[in-house]
Amino acid sequence: MADLYLGRIVAVARNREGRCAALYRVSSRSFPNRRAQRTDRGVAIVPKEGHEGDVFKNPYIAYNCCRIVGETAVLTNGAQTDFIAERIEAGLPVREALALTMLAMDYEHDKLDTPRVAAVVRRGAEAGYLAVVRKDGLEVRRVELDPGACVWVATYEHDSVDPGRRDAFAATSPEAACDYVLGEGAFAQFRNPITAVCALAADTGFALAARDAK
Repeated sequence: MADLYLGRIVAVARNREGRCAALYRVSSRSFPNRRAQRTDRGVAIVPKEGHEGDVFKNPYIAYNCCRIVGETAVLTNGAQTDFIAERIEAGLPVREALALTMLAMDYEHDKLDTPRVAAVVRRGAEAGYLAVVRKDGLEVRRVELDPGACVWVATYEHDSVDPGRRDAFAATSPEAACDYVLGEGAFAQFRNPITAVCALAADTGFALAARDAK
């Protein structure tokens, strides 16, 4: 039974076939009327039709959440997605791109001081990166991924990067990965799922999928 609210969640994972993935889940109590929309460069989180005015109530609720830069997938809960992707595209190492962007943009200065979170994986890698900037600190960590493992960080409660916080990951398609982060395994206990976006390494580049919660 879902009994814990984590807000937005990002994760890095590697399935039993050795394919790495980055996952993003929107959980929301205040702005549930949102969906994921494919763009020419990735995926964006936008208000559903009829709720476009919500962006005037909170400017942080619409953003590009996923960018693919060559062999690298970047998934985050805010406008930092584009800046991280652009720095990686310019040749900056992933750790530096994450640290510079998260430090520069800081946490979201809303009523809840919502942290910014980010997940980055390179196709074929055996590790990924998770980052979070909170009101009280900044973390950027390289996370080793055994085949069949998923590690996550969230805006609330699980808001520090803990490589020991992991769950089994068996998804073999990005659609299955979306279903997983929306309500399977460890994620079944987390409340208010809205939509999910996942990038799973393919033979070339990444395969993308987005799903709304049922």
